[in-house]
Amino acid sequence: MTIETNKVLARRYFEEIVNERRLDILEEIVAEDAIDEARAFSGGSGNREDFRQHALWLWENVQDVKVTVTDLVAEDDRVVVYWRIEGIHKGTIFGVPGTGKAFTGNSISTITFQDGKVVRYTVLPDRLGIIEQLGGAA
Repeated sequence: MTIETNKVLARRYFEEIVNERRLDILEEIVAEDAIDEARAFSGGSGNREDFRQHALWLWENVQDVKVTVTDLVAEDDRVVVYWRIEGIHKGTIFGVPGTGKAFTGNSISTITFQDGKVVRYTVLPDRLGIIEQLGGAA
């Protein structure tokens, strides 16, 4: 696969899976044994199901969630995605119970591809910025 193909797939991950709530394309773009580090190291299953659970958790806890890819940088089999999340704080996020407040945060994700599918996903969210907007202890 080419770097450009990987960038297209990375964008699709955010736009189609998260924004359009299209879990039906998980099999198409995420390998069965892919690792979602946001879930795998906190009791997840260590496979594609973690990606599904991650999306369901997001939709449950952030009303009207929208992510916007702001930049993509790629080399070899990896794409670094800079993205912004917006929504209404509905459920517990980063230890802060739902407040009903609107928030925006910037995050960086690294997605590793193999044979045209995601095999590893990591994310570095703006925890502090989001917690401060929600009125939680920083």
